[in-house]
Amino acid sequence: MPTAGRPNLTQFLIEERRRHPQATGELNALVTDVSLACKAIACKVAYGALADVLGSAGSGNVQGEEQKTLDVLSNQMFLRANEWGGHVAGMVSEEMEAPYEIPSQYPRGKYLLMFDPLDGSSNIDVNVSVGSIFSIVRARVGGRDADPADFLQQGTEQVAAGYAIYGPSTMLVLSFGNGTHAFTLEPQLGEWVLSHPNLRIPQQTHEFAINASNSRFWEPAVKRYVDECLAGQTGPRGADFNMRWIASLVAETHRILMRGGVFLYPRDTKDPVKPGRLRLLYEANPIAMLIEQAGGMASTGRKRLLEVQPESLHQRIGLVFGSAQEVARIEQYHRDEPIDTYHSPLFGKRGLFAATA
Repeated sequence: MPTAGRPNLTQFLIEERRRHPQATGELNALVTDVSLACKAIACKVAYGALADVLGSAGSGNVQGEEQKTLDVLSNQMFLRANEWGGHVAGMVSEEMEAPYEIPSQYPRGKYLLMFDPLDGSSNIDVNVSVGSIFSIVRARVGGRDADPADFLQQGTEQVAAGYAIYGPSTMLVLSFGNGTHAFTLEPQLGEWVLSHPNLRIPQQTHEFAINASNSRFWEPAVKRYVDECLAGQTGPRGADFNMRWIASLVAETHRILMRGGVFLYPRDTKDPVKPGRLRLLYEANPIAMLIEQAGGMASTGRKRLLEVQPESLHQRIGLVFGSAQEVARIEQYHRDEPIDTYHSPLFGKRGLFAATA
């Protein structure tokens, strides 16, 4: 067989549907449309400067961030691929302030699609892996245009979530609530082939990812955790840790799904108006679903992220995810540490040099 006996995405979706006889096939069709958008984006990313798609678009998004040319193109590809099929009642994107109005000539479906069309786009110009992230929930009322409030559903309500990563190989990682599965794009066939079924994150790890340039803004629990990791074998953890930082949520997630680790983009005091950096609906929630379905944990640092009730379309939030024991430890540190008890620049009160006075 062209795929060496491995199922392709279409076969996988058919098998999923067979396990749910009441299913109509609309969700499968929607995921297929999303996967088509990801293929189109992968082509643009692969051509890079040869396709004249690098650099700034000369505009900003709703968050006030500079849009790259590929941000704008990727957003258009997602919209074009998913607006026509009659599977969605509305779409929300990082690149648009309000929900997208589906053209009147197309039917409305029973799902809502939320997406970050090109995560990590600041890395595009230096040829570092980037990706697309998406989340799917049921519409409150199918067959009509969705209201903005309809999108404000807890992550536990997601029926599917996933991302595509555009790296040395292009991969699509999916969950329908029955495990997390990765497909690799076979470039000659143009098919997504199931290459990593039922991904599992190790419970323990000696690798963490955090943007250390923000350390002066971290809360005490985060400082304590990082300092204890950096202390190595002679510190309170009794083990050496490696630190990573790619500045691409998709790339960080993919590494953790493949070999374990923990990722921290916590709430901090850098901008008190923003309770975090990552967007809840179309970044944190879908990643949290994938991580949990692979046996990991995803948290705000204090509670399960998927149980957070969204309050706005572009709400930001702190996110900690990965190997379950490490995420649980960070939550415990938040419960343990009063805000004013962490003074050591290297270790917390339970570190090697805790005050004896």
